[in-house]
Amino acid sequence: MGMAKLAESDFLNCVAQPQPLLDGQAESPIDLVHLSRQTFGDHDLERELLELFDAQAAQCAERLRAPARVGDGDWRIGLAHTIRGSARAVGAFEVGHAAEAYEQALRGEESRAGELRDQLDAAIKRARGAIAHLLGRAAQNGPTGKYFK
Repeated sequence: MGMAKLAESDFLNCVAQPQPLLDGQAESPIDLVHLSRQTFGDHDLERELLELFDAQAAQCAERLRAPARVGDGDWRIGLAHTIRGSARAVGAFEVGHAAEAYEQALRGEESRAGELRDQLDAAIKRARGAIAHLLGRAAQNGPTGKYFK
């Protein structure tokens, strides 16, 4: 299918709801429909993007846990902005929203920035857990890397 026909198709305009990865979970911290759209269904690319985001999120979380000091607002703002964009690209929208809230609190020098940092850290943990589950499932499903049932 050519790019023009793809752009006109219902594929890019379809609406789907994130599905739970584990029993008892409301929905997945990673929107697999969004990720699939971003990669045009290329499962190898999906896996690579999830691995890259996982590594970046781990580094981000570690840096954010460092005690806040006077004058470190700029790098924290930059870090929150970076993880916000990366999260949204792979469909980790909870992380993206939490990063945006934290970034805005830092810019406004709000007293609740520490609470929002903790919320971002928790969102990152949930997303990383989902990624670990997805990548583990991908490894179990064979060489294609496809993790959908």
